[in-house]
Amino acid sequence: MTVLVTGAAGFIGMHVAESLVARGERVIGVDNLSTYYDVRLKRARLARLEGHAGFAFVEADVADREAMLSLAEREPDATRIVHLAAQPGVRHSLVDPYAYVQANVMGHLVMLEASRRLKRVDHFVYASSSSVYGGNRKLPFAESDRVDHPVSLYAATKRSAELISESYAHLFGLPQTGLRFFTVYGPWGRPDMAPWLFADAILSGRPITLYDGGRLKRDFTFVEDIAAGVLGCLDHPAPGDAPRLLNIGNHRSVEVRRFVEVLEAALGRKAAVVDTPRPATDVEETFADIEAIRAVCGFEPRTSIEVGIPRFAEWYLSWRKGG
Repeated sequence: MTVLVTGAAGFIGMHVAESLVARGERVIGVDNLSTYYDVRLKRARLARLEGHAGFAFVEADVADREAMLSLAEREPDATRIVHLAAQPGVRHSLVDPYAYVQANVMGHLVMLEASRRLKRVDHFVYASSSSVYGGNRKLPFAESDRVDHPVSLYAATKRSAELISESYAHLFGLPQTGLRFFTVYGPWGRPDMAPWLFADAILSGRPITLYDGGRLKRDFTFVEDIAAGVLGCLDHPAPGDAPRLLNIGNHRSVEVRRFVEVLEAALGRKAAVVDTPRPATDVEETFADIEAIRAVCGFEPRTSIEVGIPRFAEWYLSWRKGG
């Protein structure tokens, strides 16, 4: 079978594509190699994937209608799509809001249209985000909770994509599953996310910034658990007229200061800390109710931060030294 994976040079995309080819799937990876962060990291991820015989890469933007519809015509045997390409980063949406609407809304629409051209597609799995829960105080976050008060443009674009998918399921019967990711971390992670930023500052002797004394809590989820969950959901298509939205998280809410303590131990250095108030784009806590995804595919996260952070730190130290 052929699986089309967008955002294949991204953090989650690389792990998902690698897991797919490891089990014998043919994977067409799509990525535009955006300069939002260091393209060398994206190319290094691609180099890992291109070492697999079952992987082929297409450099293209998912918001480019002609490119994506042309790809659909060239790959008529594609049976499944994992759409992970997006403009990430909550705070950067304050700097360049247009990029978020272009990638996360237009890109999502274009991929849905490409799916319609691919007559054999039996499942469209796409990346949403825990950010859609906004400032909700009921914990853990459940898929049945209201999500109409986003606190960032990034969250608003992800919720927009969910609603567009709802309409496409109703109109065209396209089987879809949207996955609300919760704070993914691990090897090959992004330079704009806390683990990388903290590790770089600690090793460089610079202070790290903790909001509200590090008391904010996050459902930190190891990337290999995420990849296993994505494949599990991919293998269990939703009904065409009933699209699913599923949380995919670790089901553990951990204070950021505890995350830092484990990272300090893994790096063998203490962090200098600057305490500042929480910005308006950041919520106090995230915590995933994962009963629904368990019921769909038996998803069970296995990696605590005490195991996952040392694995990230080992990879990061190697990357810092030049790979």
